[in-house]
Amino acid sequence: MAISKGHRFPIEFDEAFPQGLVMVGDVSPNNEYQSREDRSAGRPARQRIDEVTGKRQWKATVTDPSEPNAKRASYEVTFLADVQPVPTTSEVLPGMRPIELEGLTAEPRVSGTGEFKYQSYVFRATGFKAATGGRAGKSPTNGEQSAKAA
Repeated sequence: MAISKGHRFPIEFDEAFPQGLVMVGDVSPNNEYQSREDRSAGRPARQRIDEVTGKRQWKATVTDPSEPNAKRASYEVTFLADVQPVPTTSEVLPGMRPIELEGLTAEPRVSGTGEFKYQSYVFRATGFKAATGGRAGKSPTNGEQSAKAA
């Protein structure tokens, strides 16, 4: 049995990100490339559509605290949804919030250049899990840990 190129493997959030994820910034539309001519002519930017699901693509920058290599710890996650996904957790620092994803898939890719290639993944999700059932609601912040220790 052969696995076709571009296959998306469904994966549980806790299995992919054992220490959770931190979203940096906001969710924004994933727009197609727009040339200078298009911009100067006043043509609106077109949002990308996923070729597999037919849903609009949204993107968010995340940081994975369990990644030991600092250069690979931050990357973009693509959301596939008809409307813009809204995070269910509150910010712990300005512009940063712990998140948990639902409908998560991983697509293997080769990244890097020349002799410095490595295995990476393109992560896609359908949205955010509710804050009450997520890791974000279970793990105390450093301030809460020190308050409990005292």
